[in-house]
Amino acid sequence: MDTIIALATASGAGAISIIRLSGAEAIAIADRVFHPYHTHNLAQVPSHTVHLGTIAEGDRVIDECLATVFKGNKSYTGEPSVEFSCHGSSYIVQEVIKLCLAQGCRLAEAGEFTKRAFLNGKLALSEAEAVADLIASDSAASHQVAMQQMRGGFTSEIAHLRQELLNFASLIELELDFSEEDVEFADRTQFKTLLSQIKTTIKHLTDSFSTGNALKNGIPVAIVGKPNAGKSTLLNALLNEERAIVSDIAGTTRDTIEEVLHIGGLAFRFIDTAGIRQTTDSIEEIGVRKAKEKIATAKIVLFLYSELEDTPEEVIAFVKDVLHRSGLKVILLHNKSDINTQNLEAFDRPIREALIPAFTDTIIDISAKNHTNVDRLKQVLASYAQTLTATTGNSVITNLRHYEALNNALTAIDRVEEGLEAHLSGDLLAIDIREALYHLGSITGEVTNDELLGNIFSRFCIGK
Repeated sequence: MDTIIALATASGAGAISIIRLSGAEAIAIADRVFHPYHTHNLAQVPSHTVHLGTIAEGDRVIDECLATVFKGNKSYTGEPSVEFSCHGSSYIVQEVIKLCLAQGCRLAEAGEFTKRAFLNGKLALSEAEAVADLIASDSAASHQVAMQQMRGGFTSEIAHLRQELLNFASLIELELDFSEEDVEFADRTQFKTLLSQIKTTIKHLTDSFSTGNALKNGIPVAIVGKPNAGKSTLLNALLNEERAIVSDIAGTTRDTIEEVLHIGGLAFRFIDTAGIRQTTDSIEEIGVRKAKEKIATAKIVLFLYSELEDTPEEVIAFVKDVLHRSGLKVILLHNKSDINTQNLEAFDRPIREALIPAFTDTIIDISAKNHTNVDRLKQVLASYAQTLTATTGNSVITNLRHYEALNNALTAIDRVEEGLEAHLSGDLLAIDIREALYHLGSITGEVTNDELLGNIFSRFCIGK
């Protein structure tokens, strides 16, 4: 492979910029532009050492900087590498890169350093993809998930099961060579047990996708209720800023408004929706439809109500008819509790009796306008976040490509099981086994093609 170069830190002025070179000629090219103070050249120094010197073009000194040397395959990319830690001037960066290009480097493509790490066996493909997730992580939870996957996560589990399946596939393929002798090398009973184990593992992983996606991109929280229930006021109270327009006129919110707030180390995507009611206003009707769509995709629903706009029967009916869904967390918020404090318990009693614990386990009396119990709501959400992260463990997927590959593998394994039950011949079983192996291998990178790799690494930033 040729030698590539790119800025590895963010572009723009800063204290330090790191310029990365990688490839067979990385150290030789660095030696032609970098002049260390305390050694003759970088080719003579040990790997993983840092040296102070100057980068110069002839007599023109461009910068005084540090050069870090990685020799052999002992680098991120698995090939000789040098990193220049320069002063963070855009001009210096431009001049250093231009000088190295003149010595035989070429500019790296997006994600090319990580792509080389994969091709050189330093990372599995799923681990390489986690690098992009790590860079994009903006919460403790998304960072934790990305780190788990970059360190192996479920990759080793998939690779082990794939190897077990490959061993049985080899035995079945061997049977084809002795088809005239009617012998079986693969124990069908053991094979059924293995397929059951693989299906259990895959099902666990596909079930984790919804949670993993929420940890990665933020838990979607829909704020719903009738017009004038106080949804926009609550969003403003949660964010502690005037983000949504608040008005006494019912139906002010016509479209959804989304904002992210970090609570308990997890990102929550709060979605202020239009008030749900029957309306003849065509624009408001679109807003109501969008509100119901957001409810369908949310993991948590905050339903606001008050005795000023609702009856207990309406609240109960709404929760049962619209909000009840497996895995959905429903939090009831009795809003405007500052207006009529005497009737709060009496109003909520039939709601509690009808809904707790079958539909929801939480009712909080709040005043979004006065920020009363808004902190308590945040505590409930933080507690939910801790429960969510505690149940994920290492086996969680956040990548849609992995999710689709696992589902495809599961479909193929289902066909293998059906074939075993129908006593199909080994050659027919082998077709579906190969397909399952292909989809599992596409996750770890044991099966790839240029189009797949190009699509994955094109989403990386240049320099990584």
